[in-house]
Amino acid sequence: MSGAGEQPGATGHPVPEEREVWSTTQVDEAGLSGWRPLLGRLRVRYLTQDFATGAAFVAELARLADAADHHPDVDLRYGHVEVGLVSHDVGGLTVRDVMLAREVSELAAEMGVVAAPVSLRVLELALDTWDAEEVAPFWAAVLDGVLERVEHEDGVELQVVDPGGTLPTVWFQPCDRPRARSAPAQRWHADVRVPPEVVRERIDAALAAGGTMVSDEEAPAFWVLADPQGNQACLTTWHGRGE
Repeated sequence: MSGAGEQPGATGHPVPEEREVWSTTQVDEAGLSGWRPLLGRLRVRYLTQDFATGAAFVAELARLADAADHHPDVDLRYGHVEVGLVSHDVGGLTVRDVMLAREVSELAAEMGVVAAPVSLRVLELALDTWDAEEVAPFWAAVLDGVLERVEHEDGVELQVVDPGGTLPTVWFQPCDRPRARSAPAQRWHADVRVPPEVVRERIDAALAAGGTMVSDEEAPAFWVLADPQGNQACLTTWHGRGE
C-alpha cells in the first residue's frame, strides 16, 4: 500500500515547522526505536509471526495514518510488515514522519510485534556513464520510471525513480569515455544501503563468500567489494556523508 497524505497543522495544512526537512543525522538522533533513515525514507520492519497478526497491525496502522492524514508505504508479508515514511510534499523527512513513527512504535509495543532493524536494506542500481543526459531518458522509458534531477552541492544528479516504489532507483555515475573498441568490464553495480550497525557483518559475510575488499577509503559512507570474478558492489550507510 502506498500513500502521500500530509499531517495538517491547525489551518488544515502543514505549518512551516512541519514542512522543514530534517537531516538524516537529526532523524537518527530522534531516538526512534527500530526505525532507520535509509535513502530518504524512514523505515522499519516488524516481525509479526503470521499473516493475520500482520494484517491486524496494518489495519490499526491505517487508522493512525488516517487520523494524522499522513500515509506511509506499507508492505505486508507473511511473518513481517515493512513501513516507510516520507513527507512527499517536500521530498524529505519532517517532524510529521517522526511523530507518526513514534505512534506506530507505540502501536507495535501494544500489539507485541517486534522491530528488526538488522534486516532492513534498500537496493539502488548505478550505471557508469560519460553522458548521463544521453542515456537516462532511455532507462526511464525502459523501466517506465520518472526521470528526476536531484541537486547536490557539486552539481545535479539524474535518477530514474519508480513512482510505485517497487523497482530500485537507478542513478548514473560519471566515468571516462572508453577508447574505441574497448569498454569497461562492468558498467552496472549495486549499491546496498544498510543500517550502520549491520554493515560490518554484511562485509564479513561477503568476504567469507569469496569476495574481496576493493576499497574502504570512503568508509563509513561506503565500502567497495568485488565477487570472485571482479564484479563490484557497494555497501553503503548514511554515516560519513554530512546528511
